[in-house]
Amino acid sequence: MASVVEAALYRDGVRVSSPGSLAETYRELREQPAGMAWIGLARPTEGELQSLAAEFDLHPLAVEDAKEAHQRPKLERYGDTLFVVLRAARYLDAPEEIDFAELHVFVGPDFVLTVRHGAAPDLSAVRRRMEETPELLRLGPEAVLYAILDAVVDGYAPVVAGVQNDIDEIETEVFRGDPEVSRRIYELSREMVEFQRATRPLVGMLHGLMAGFSKYGTDEELQRYLRDVADHVTHTSERVDGFRQALTEILTVNATLVTQQQNAEMRALAEAGFEQNEEIKRISSWAAILFAPTLVGTIYGMNFRDMPELDWPLGYPFAIGLMGVICVSLYLIFKRRDWL
Repeated sequence: MASVVEAALYRDGVRVSSPGSLAETYRELREQPAGMAWIGLARPTEGELQSLAAEFDLHPLAVEDAKEAHQRPKLERYGDTLFVVLRAARYLDAPEEIDFAELHVFVGPDFVLTVRHGAAPDLSAVRRRMEETPELLRLGPEAVLYAILDAVVDGYAPVVAGVQNDIDEIETEVFRGDPEVSRRIYELSREMVEFQRATRPLVGMLHGLMAGFSKYGTDEELQRYLRDVADHVTHTSERVDGFRQALTEILTVNATLVTQQQNAEMRALAEAGFEQNEEIKRISSWAAILFAPTLVGTIYGMNFRDMPELDWPLGYPFAIGLMGVICVSLYLIFKRRDWL
């Protein structure tokens, strides 16, 4: 029974008992023909779901969905039972990410079953709120459903605030040139896709419930309550759409800034390469100019006996003049080619 978080029976909006097991809940509900059972479960076993299905005549497809989880938000009606799938969300401050959880709700004429797959939302707070307003709880299972919807939608508000703060930080990081910002944009964009999948179907679901007000004789107070929830979820859905658009634009700006930075770096490298090439030209030119007299001096410095220039009176001036002519010629050639 560890998966049964809490079970209670209500009559006229007041809790009349808190059964300790599913079997006891079934028995007491049969003894309270005007009562309502509200059973909360967290990751129930297949046996528990089958027990609930047999007692409350739940449709096998809905039971299969509740067992497997990983469903998109939806609303389906099986005879007198309404089956609702919701995606709750909460913002985790430390890792700066969104944690999504799944909630399945079965609503029948005299019962409400909630099956949680995840930490959110805090249904104990919803139960306390309803028990503190017996005039609302007196309206029956539909009132509990609307309270759960309101809790899920209200839970989106801190997430929206957290995402807005993340986007503000990302914009600062983009213009600061943070190299890790691209990864953060991508991760937040993926979370916005999940958030959009959680909120967008809710708009149609709530409008579908509002369309059935007349057919199912929904209380006027609940009608106002549901319209308020619909307004909130519409606003949240629009904010999420805006976040996705903003992230797309930020990613485009970041790509442009990265390209500009890369172009600047390439330009700087090209300029550095050009300056280095010019230095190499100068060094090579002077090396060639100095090599010419070195070569002449080396040849005439070998002091071989059979070198006719050694006994020539003009040999020394000739060698000096030859070195000067070669050096000046090379200098003029390199100067004309802008190497010097």
